Parts: sequence; C-alpha cells; structure tokens
Amino acid sequence: MAAFTINGSPHTFDGDPDMVLLWYLRDIAGMTGTKFGCGLALCGACTVHVDGQAVRACQTYVEDLEGTEVTTIEGLSEDGSHPVQEAWRTLNVAQCGYCQPGQIMQAAALLSDTPNPTDADIDAAMAGNICRCGTYPRIRAAIKLAAGGSN
Repeated sequence: MAAFTINGSPHTFDGDPDMVLLWYLRDIAGMTGTKFGCGLALCGACTVHVDGQAVRACQTYVEDLEGTEVTTIEGLSEDGSHPVQEAWRTLNVAQCGYCQPGQIMQAAALLSDTPNPTDADIDAAMAGNICRCGTYPRIRAAIKLAAGGSN
C-alpha cells in the first residue's frame, strides 16, 4: 500500500501495481485536469509535480509514491492565482488548450527552480512539452511575465 498526498489531501493506494498516476488521478481521484497525451512521457500533457519536481504522470507508478506530495493543475492554486496561471490568461496563451495544464505545471516547476530563466533555460525546461497548436512564443512570453519580467 502507498500513502501519499494529492493537493494537500491524503490518499492511499492498495491496487494494481501497474497503475500509473495519470489514471489514478483521473479515474479514482476524479481530477481530470491532468491530460493523457501519448502515454510514453514524450509530450508532457500529463505533467504534475511530485515533491516539487515536474514528472510525467503517465509513467509514474502510484505504488512508488509512498510519502510523496503530488500537485496537479487543480492544486497549483485554489483560485487560479499562481503567477504562471495569471500570465497564461494575461497573454491568452491557450489555443485549443489541451496541452496547457502540462505546460503550466512544467513552467511552474521551472520557475520554482530558476526564478529568472533565460531563453535557453526556458527552451531546455519546456522542450519535452509539445503544443500541437504551436503557441511556443506565447508560452515563452508568459513564463517571462510570470518570472516578473516583460513579455
């Protein structure tokens, strides 16, 4: 059995050892903000934080989460006031929006580790997150805005 927290609430899991966090979040915990993209940790749509680090929920096994703190897009801020979320809205980053929860979670992890990222820092951190609509310039501008700089 694994005991862990999601967005500050305790959870336990004593089920299928092959269940990945993505399906636990969506199917058991009812948190549908984290999206399925590729299932291979290549697109970043399912990005969440585990102990503050960006991870792909499609390849993170629930049984390995013992004692960890998981944060999803729903838990980034209760009212959508996280600086990354505000920057995303201010610059109208989303087009279709499907990848955006993963993009936002990856960006939030970047800014937590690197409060004033360079373009190279942003490119390196965000390289694993794919946006089929191509909103990469707006994503970069929003990250800079969230970091307190100009877009």
